[in-house]
Amino acid sequence: MKSVSVCAIGQDSHRFDLQNKKDLFLGGILIPYEHGLLANSDGDVLLHALTNAVSGLSGKNILGAAADKLCLEDNIKDSSVYLLESLKHLNGIQIIHVSFSIECLKPKLADYIDRIKASVAALLDLPSDNIGVTATTGEGLTAFGRGEGIAVLCIVTGIKEINL
Repeated sequence: MKSVSVCAIGQDSHRFDLQNKKDLFLGGILIPYEHGLLANSDGDVLLHALTNAVSGLSGKNILGAAADKLCLEDNIKDSSVYLLESLKHLNGIQIIHVSFSIECLKPKLADYIDRIKASVAALLDLPSDNIGVTATTGEGLTAFGRGEGIAVLCIVTGIKEINL
């Protein structure tokens, strides 16, 4: 047996829900802001990007039909449930590091990054130091940088035992 590194990328984006009063969640943390994100679920775009990256490691897509069933049929809106579902399909892959890049003009996230890291670390049973979170406005070149929503890019690194 030999350990090899594996990695996967996940991305998600949501526009702000300007019509309904909704809370804004990032990484399972409530962020004080005037608008939440437009979604059937809680709209936690950071956990959605992470779930997509974990799906990239496992090959089992959770966001889509599986999450729609949880959300629409079972009324489960908490995006951490979708993440936990995706973790069930890792087949021996151990996640060792996660990096997020968040693009949005607002809200400003600097004061929440440590809490987001701690929340994600707890969900993945990792030290907070193994979670990286950066935020950018992208100089306003996209809808997210212009304040219309939030986009998140996530890279997950893991290790897997293989037979040689």
